Amino acid sequence: MAVQFVHHDLGQRGGGEVVEITLSGSAANVRLMDNSDFNNYRNGHRHRYIGGLAKQSPVRLQIPHSGHWHVTVDMMGLRGTVRSSARILPAPLPTIREAPLSTVPSLVQPDSPPDTSNPRFRNYDVFISHASEDKESIVRPLAIALQNERLRVWYDEFELRIGDSLRRKIDQGLANSRAGLVVLSHAFISKGWTNYELDGIITKAVTGEQVLLPIWHNISKQEVIEYSPSLADKLARSTATHTVEEIAKEIAELIRGHHA
Repeated sequence: MAVQFVHHDLGQRGGGEVVEITLSGSAANVRLMDNSDFNNYRNGHRHRYIGGLAKQSPVRLQIPHSGHWHVTVDMMGLRGTVRSSARILPAPLPTIREAPLSTVPSLVQPDSPPDTSNPRFRNYDVFISHASEDKESIVRPLAIALQNERLRVWYDEFELRIGDSLRRKIDQGLANSRAGLVVLSHAFISKGWTNYELDGIITKAVTGEQVLLPIWHNISKQEVIEYSPSLADKLARSTATHTVEEIAKEIAELIRGHHA
């Protein structure tokens, strides 16, 4: 005997797609079937299906393989009435895949030989160039996270003292750091001092003396392109996709790898 049911023809679908069935009213029997099983079902014959008695809505069922698929909703053995709708959920975006820092050759420069004539001389693993507006949200936590990874960090709050020449200290930090981190943000690209630091880092990067690793903070790639196309083309990390701890850990692993 043929059954009474609501039919949703999904057409040709791919394996892995998810169909969402929304019910309004009572519980209902929900079945996801391919062409062959759907024909058996509507003719009252034995059939296979994905689904079952649905007591809550919406119901999400995954299509197991490519083919022509159908959804049916019926009240067999149940009381009341139900209305239904079905839609294929949009597929998630592909997973973000970024090249690990370790895949870039010569991303970290070797330590410079110590300058024994200058008692204040220090080698730094990382120089951080940033805008002061970003200290609270990203820069200070990043500097601390890098220090927690046992890296030697040039960060103004760690290095500058009353009476220091800001430009001279920045130059020393730039000259004696193995990698330069540039926290690019809207505030950064509008500042004078940050652009001075960036010019110094880029000069050393072009000559091969230092590595430039941009950190994008609340800024889009298009905005970076408009500011500096060459920066937009460099391997970078974004605070939109990585935590401060993840960025610090990856940088530390890279630098420790070059120490080994």
